[in-house]
Amino acid sequence: MDRLRPRNRPLFSGFTNAEIEKMEKVLRDSGEQSLNREFCQRMATGFNRSSGRAGKPVIKWIEIQNWFQNRLQNSPKVGSENKEGEIIRDSSELEFEARSSKDGAWYDVEMFLAHRFLSTGEAEVRVRFVGFGAEEDEWVNIKNAVRERSVPVEHTECSKLKVGDLVLCFQERRDQAIFYDAHVVEINRKIHDIRGCRCLFIIRYNHDNSEEKVRLRRLCWRPNR
Repeated sequence: MDRLRPRNRPLFSGFTNAEIEKMEKVLRDSGEQSLNREFCQRMATGFNRSSGRAGKPVIKWIEIQNWFQNRLQNSPKVGSENKEGEIIRDSSELEFEARSSKDGAWYDVEMFLAHRFLSTGEAEVRVRFVGFGAEEDEWVNIKNAVRERSVPVEHTECSKLKVGDLVLCFQERRDQAIFYDAHVVEINRKIHDIRGCRCLFIIRYNHDNSEEKVRLRRLCWRPNR
């Protein structure tokens, strides 16, 4: 998956107070279903036909969908399947990645959809991954499989990377290209040139203990390390 998170679409600011009140009510009643395209199209048609929109710009369905998506992302409890407790961290200020139970790889989180507590007391959150549809949504353990998004290691930071460090490595294979946790086991330092870092890093993937020699451009690490 591309690690570059799509920029948030600018939100339409021309909704009337009555329209916002209507959308707030719909969001409380429908939660995630409010993101459905046909649902948003019907709502846009209703708004545009109302007397309150006379003389104002026409509302597009995507603008309504963006509004719902932003509210869901910034208020994880809305539309929750289990409303006991709260999301541990506020996604409006931080960006996250989550580990998929399907392949053990880490993917960028687009939004938190719901949360719940298991009988063991552990908390889980339902996430939607950037670039994937609702059919790929997953419940993941908040403590073990959700974390603040890793950031690329810059060329100027090469010297800070040490043997034993945890990294997130972009694994390229014929049938997939995804990110896995790994540890640095050896570093072959080279003189940097106009292209940047030329060092080689031998990393060992945590999920299968396989090793690979990679360039710095394929490595990310934990923010604020």
